[in-house]
Amino acid sequence: MKDISSDMLDRIDLKILRMLQENGRFTNAEIAQQVNVSAATCHRRTQRLFDEGYIKDVRAMVDPKRLGFGTLVIVGIVLDRSTPEAIAEFEHAVEGIEAILDCDLVAGDFDYLLRIRVKDMQDYHHLLAKNLIALPGVRQARTFFVVREVKTNARLKI
Repeated sequence: MKDISSDMLDRIDLKILRMLQENGRFTNAEIAQQVNVSAATCHRRTQRLFDEGYIKDVRAMVDPKRLGFGTLVIVGIVLDRSTPEAIAEFEHAVEGIEAILDCDLVAGDFDYLLRIRVKDMQDYHHLLAKNLIALPGVRQARTFFVVREVKTNARLKI
């Protein structure tokens, strides 16, 4: 994917992006009407936004609590070494763990921060004992249970 700045987008493109961030269920016709272009033009523009990587995905946001995954955990991971091979091996292994929602390489006290959804503390304990501490190169895993989610999945200001 190319590194493209928002300077290359016109006001119509930006409005399409804002609308889809607000509600991914808008139809092409609804978007076209709001941005004042034909449905065909809107479709071409939206497809270009996908093709050029401005829009990565459109999907429903489900309520994890309603599905029984009411516990959110942030885990700081410290690797025993920071070689390219160790990093690649860890990152590859993380891909296979469905409970891990996000994994970010960070600077600071940890090498990685993981965002994990589980049913409860017992479910997390099982994941920690069976999977997380067994990940390649993990020296330390520090757990932070989220008490209340204040702001999540915020829209980009564009």
